[in-house]
Amino acid sequence: MKLTFRILGDRQTRNILLTVLVVMTIIVSVSFLICRHTLNSEAQIRYVGLKNVISEKIAKTIGAMEMSALNVFDEVGKHMDSPEAVIAALKSKTHINPEVRGYFAAFEPNYFPQEGRWFEPYIHHRDTSEFEYTQVGSARHDYTKSDWYIRAQRSSDSFWSDPYYYYDGTSMSGHYATFVKPVFNSAGQLACVCGADITFEWLTKELQRIDDESRNDSLLNTGHMYEIIDFYSVIIDKDGFCIVHPEGKSVSLTKDQVRGLLQKKSGTMDLEISGVPSTVFYAPIENIDWTIAVVVAKQDVQKTLLILGLVLLFVAIIGMIVVWLACRRWRHITP
Repeated sequence: MKLTFRILGDRQTRNILLTVLVVMTIIVSVSFLICRHTLNSEAQIRYVGLKNVISEKIAKTIGAMEMSALNVFDEVGKHMDSPEAVIAALKSKTHINPEVRGYFAAFEPNYFPQEGRWFEPYIHHRDTSEFEYTQVGSARHDYTKSDWYIRAQRSSDSFWSDPYYYYDGTSMSGHYATFVKPVFNSAGQLACVCGADITFEWLTKELQRIDDESRNDSLLNTGHMYEIIDFYSVIIDKDGFCIVHPEGKSVSLTKDQVRGLLQKKSGTMDLEISGVPSTVFYAPIENIDWTIAVVVAKQDVQKTLLILGLVLLFVAIIGMIVVWLACRRWRHITP
């Protein structure tokens, strides 16, 4: 009789444990799928928002630089009576934005006959925080053949030059972008093309500052299911070149990806960057033909999901152990 009860008890225990195992598997699987969907949606919302915030902040930084440059250009337009007046005008507003590498006014050939064919005063930083004056126009540096000058001759609006590398063997050498505007005299004729240079070194520091500021922004981190995942931002020009990026973290795009990026304007793409599968959230930067891209390693996004899966598995195992102990105790007290 006791043997019969023991056999029945063992069979009931197995059936109960099997039933609990099936139920727990279903619950854990469904919970995991729901959480995965929720976390992926959460990550998408978070990084789309983050991308938009960073794009807006870098646009404001560039916009502030444009405003200070336009003040300098307007001052030049008011003082074109003599070369000395032009130089003084360039110097007069440089304090508005000392982060600009330099301001110049490239005049039409022989505009001031006493200065010869080329007259391009340049007020700039070199090795100190103080601005200094250099006359850079010459046969060796014939600015009238530069793309930005030719484009300005055909336009009445301000614009950004394509990124370029300038080399003269001094500390001035480096990667630049120039904000350009044609300036006209009282007769409505082109007098000069004014420009304000920024270096990619400065822009990289600004983007890093904005990243750090956004990473620690309490509003961006409120109400989320996990701590903000590590990321970094880069700037990509219209040709798909990564012109601003943290050291060693450049993003390379194929022609198809560049085409898609330019067509969609804003979105996401999956890339392998330096051997690491990543998700790139991108959006245009207002008023300039560049794109901001926020790069997040997929393994970082999936880290939270892995931890959640392990927690659910641990809970399921604990549940099975509890049920097994309960069945064992029930079997011992059953006559």
